[in-house]
Amino acid sequence: MTLWKASTALACAAVLAVTTGGAASAASASPGGWQASGTSYVNSLTGGQGLASRADGTLLYRGLGSVPLDLRVKGWGHIGDPDIAEGHTFDAYQGGDGATSKMFAVTTPGGKRHVYEHRLDAGEKLNNSFAAVSPDSRWLVSGEWGDQSRLQVFPAPLLNPATPPTGGALSQAGQITLDKPVRDIQGCDFVAARRLVCASDDASKELFPEERPVLQVELDRALDGQPVTGRVSVLFASPRRSVCSGSFETEGVDYDAARRTLRVQVVPPAPCLVTTAVYAYKPTTG
Repeated sequence: MTLWKASTALACAAVLAVTTGGAASAASASPGGWQASGTSYVNSLTGGQGLASRADGTLLYRGLGSVPLDLRVKGWGHIGDPDIAEGHTFDAYQGGDGATSKMFAVTTPGGKRHVYEHRLDAGEKLNNSFAAVSPDSRWLVSGEWGDQSRLQVFPAPLLNPATPPTGGALSQAGQITLDKPVRDIQGCDFVAARRLVCASDDASKELFPEERPVLQVELDRALDGQPVTGRVSVLFASPRRSVCSGSFETEGVDYDAARRTLRVQVVPPAPCLVTTAVYAYKPTTG
């Protein structure tokens, strides 16, 4: 082998190693293979709609009783599954049956709340089930109720420079088109830049064999404000364990990246529904 060929071969090998290493690193940064690791409980009135992990490992909960009076008076009677990014809390609000908009409230680390309102686009449902911020803090994902073939994407209020700095109007960015339909998504959270975990309250087994499945949505690339495709697969069924019999309801989901812990909320049947179960999972891969 000539010196030039040897140098070229070494250079190609180096590029291959970097490329392979980068791919391996990206794969290892996407946790999966979830294994149950514990159960805790929270008051449903103040914690039965969703949860989000803070930087210090404590959990923020949301429930019917979490809606501030001033927002309730303005018609925002439902709060969804929240998220926290860079110390900012993102809450998803929904109005009544005649609502023509949905709202996201962002509370800064200093406690200042800014309101961002999105007027419904043609064909858009009024539901605002959750807020999930991408790992780069630039994009906000939310979802509608019923059968859906998409997840909605917005510039992340306050953290994306494309949004007004003190609240205002919020327009959609490129949505996530799903390769198969989902139903009654209650919450989603990013576990990696290209992977979300979502909790479905669908008990019909019509779309997936599991009752109230916890789903994975794998994106073809990280969110960038342009349309992307998401591949949907089932991870496991939400647990249904209670001394009370009847209908369960899957609610929020959260991933604490620093502690590698996934949590899924399930509200048990009446009269046990006053307490929500929070099931924790640890990844075995990634």
